[in-house]
Amino acid sequence: MRAQSRQGRRHSNRQQGGGRRRRGGSAAAAAAVAIGAMTLGILAPPTAFASASASAVSAASAAARPDAVQRALDTLVRDDGLPAALASVKDRSGRTRTYTAGVGDLATGAKVPRDGQIRIGSNTKAFTAVVVLQLVAEGKIGLDTYIDTHLPGLVRGDGIDGRNITVRHLLQHTSGLPEYGIHVDDGEIRNRYFEPRELLDLALQHKADAAPGEKWGYSNTNYIVAGLLVQKITGRPLAEEMDRRIIQRIGLRHTYFPAPGDMTIREPHPQGYHRSPQDGPLRDFTEMDPSAGWAAGQLISTNSDLNRFYTELLAGRLLPQAQLAEMRTTVPAGTSGLRYGLGLTSRPLSCGGVYWGHGGDIAGFETRGGVTDDGRAANVAVTTIPEDEAAAQHVKDAVDKALCG
Repeated sequence: MRAQSRQGRRHSNRQQGGGRRRRGGSAAAAAAVAIGAMTLGILAPPTAFASASASAVSAASAAARPDAVQRALDTLVRDDGLPAALASVKDRSGRTRTYTAGVGDLATGAKVPRDGQIRIGSNTKAFTAVVVLQLVAEGKIGLDTYIDTHLPGLVRGDGIDGRNITVRHLLQHTSGLPEYGIHVDDGEIRNRYFEPRELLDLALQHKADAAPGEKWGYSNTNYIVAGLLVQKITGRPLAEEMDRRIIQRIGLRHTYFPAPGDMTIREPHPQGYHRSPQDGPLRDFTEMDPSAGWAAGQLISTNSDLNRFYTELLAGRLLPQAQLAEMRTTVPAGTSGLRYGLGLTSRPLSCGGVYWGHGGDIAGFETRGGVTDDGRAANVAVTTIPEDEAAAQHVKDAVDKALCG
């Protein structure tokens, strides 16, 4: 989830569109990356002793050298000053490695929990989009159906008319709807509970950014409307539909949608840090009310669960092929080759091809990662949102190293 706060910072996902999300507003947060490498045991076959000994020495030497992912995470902590970083990497054979770097709690010096839970920000959009596309597959809504068909009169404002905005426009960020996150500050983000309709109303007080379909422009407001659409069509809470249709279906054991008033993270987790005001010290922002994110950024998960989600999604286990193809149909989204589909992004890899995912920023955490078409998966999280472009690029570089190594 991403948005500009009144203090000029960004909310929760800055991966989309290539724009930098500043801390502060709507779901702004510092995300520090904590990543540590799992030690892999090597079992030598019962061959000649001399040969086995040589192999053991070679293996021991290799084990003593941090691999590219660990080195990338160490750089994020040592050179970029992030409190912690975590990563989970799955290769083509299905073998998973987990990594940590830094400290999980600046006050106590506690270790970073391996594959700890994190707030995943705008990765939530991919979950919301999947639910919407499942409803499309069930024939309950159409991608090119106008919003007013199901939510009559709800989306109205200066240059804004739900009779001209389709479901596709929402999921692809081509609706022209203005961002709501720039109109809430850190104190509200952390402590106040927002009803989804309140978030929409904040946006509708402002002029449209563009005509529907005119251009791509990232706005969390799109996914608030998409979440309201899910609830109208199903007659059930979005969190319940997301849990039934995705989380339980593919066995995401560490992923959940926090209930109203739940400001904590349930399972072992690193602390998340944020600067507010922007020139102030890092503050522990782990406990917060995530309702300002809702369908755009409220979920909590782990790196390994995110890898499983995107792997299962791309393998066609959550959507029929027709809807998955729609989700993967992209438009240019800013710089660096990033492209945006329907709640799903693609980004080029240095070793060729692309990876599919989303990414997310929310006060205290940043996540980046995705999966390749040949089955590799990687996700990296940091426990404060990087404050400069170099550090942000280093997080993306860590993902690239994990998928290209």
